[in-house]
Amino acid sequence: MFESRIIEINGTFVGTIILEEDRRTRRFYAAHESVQSLHNKRYPDGQDLRTSVIRKFKATFAQHNLSAV
Repeated sequence: MFESRIIEINGTFVGTIILEEDRRTRRFYAAHESVQSLHNKRYPDGQDLRTSVIRKFKATFAQHNLSAV
């Protein structure tokens, strides 16, 4: 691991983007159950990875809120 950045959404820590050894590929380490399906996914671009994580978190959160009604 050469560098990492945390991803927080509305104050909730969901995971970390890790720059891999090739210094181009980024890997996601999921820390929140709502984004667990993205754990260890690799992306060539950090922004694409971040966008995927945010979408997954929001979709899971919305689904959970609908089932609670």
